[in-house]
Amino acid sequence: MSAKTKRGPRQALHAATVIALLAASAYLTVELRKEEQAKAPAIQAVTDTPALKSSGSGLSGKQTWERLKSPARTLLRGENGEILATFTDGARTATLTGPSRSFTEPASTKSRVVTEDWVRLMPEPWRKGAEREQWFKDWFKEFFGSKEDDLFAIAFQYVDQAPVKKDSEGIAYAGDANFGPINPKGTPGNDYRLEESDFYDYLGIPYTFRNGTTAQPEAIRARSMDCSGFIRTVLGYRARFPLMATDKLGDGLPRTANGMARSDLGADVIELEGVGPESRPKSIDVLQPGDLVFFKLDGRTKDRIDHVGIYMGHDTDGHKIFVSSREEVNGPTIGDKGGTSRLDGNGYYASTLRSAKRL
Repeated sequence: MSAKTKRGPRQALHAATVIALLAASAYLTVELRKEEQAKAPAIQAVTDTPALKSSGSGLSGKQTWERLKSPARTLLRGENGEILATFTDGARTATLTGPSRSFTEPASTKSRVVTEDWVRLMPEPWRKGAEREQWFKDWFKEFFGSKEDDLFAIAFQYVDQAPVKKDSEGIAYAGDANFGPINPKGTPGNDYRLEESDFYDYLGIPYTFRNGTTAQPEAIRARSMDCSGFIRTVLGYRARFPLMATDKLGDGLPRTANGMARSDLGADVIELEGVGPESRPKSIDVLQPGDLVFFKLDGRTKDRIDHVGIYMGHDTDGHKIFVSSREEVNGPTIGDKGGTSRLDGNGYYASTLRSAKRL
């Protein structure tokens, strides 16, 4: 018997083992995805479960709309019960299931967010029964399954080494952003960079708000945006959510993190109870990708909320990750310099989280 013939059974056994392992791996992947989808609070009291087919979205099979509480919201489920989209009463941001994407920032963190969540801004706030309204049917048909930039894609166009993008007039509207100019009175780790850089400072152009107020950019703040300026860039200038000129002038998204946290906009999924350590939320399980998360970092700001970011979901290690603009990294980041970007555990940002809003 030749050596080749002798090795045959062993090769066949090896191939069978590999196939079995691959099958087990595929099974575990499917089961883990089912488990993740099952984490959605479907066990909460259902107040309304109309079996309505989705309207012209290009989806296959039957879809059903389901109402849930805390916060009041509507889920769209596929024929196997999987969650396809979530819409929260009073909020314009919607979370849609789409192609998987990976968000990384190797220069600042090992965290890697792999997600099928696409967060988009609807033209109107959601309300019970909106799935029957024409404005929503038209919007959903256009954006479910679309690969057009969503809020996450836009946010990552400003992280470290993000390439510059220019509009038809030559204005650089995206690319690696700074937090702000160096503070001549600050030191590393202590007000090293100045705050108050907004989207129009980053762009370097005057901007007239809806109330007629015109803001002028400061040259020293070019290509810079502080934490709330970053949110206003992503949700306002890019996604077209209305913007206030300040916390008090105009209507729309206020200028500061404190103004945003205390505004009546959207749905408060974690109520702001106070700013002290005793007001840290008991649970953050209600958070959904795209939620604005608010922090109390600096005792000198007294009762003011002083930081804001966007929750992105879990990283591949299972931690809840957010993106925000910070002076330690000098710009938008999910990085760990100056504090790990996790909302779970007892790290710097986890312990200073105070509220969350679905805008």
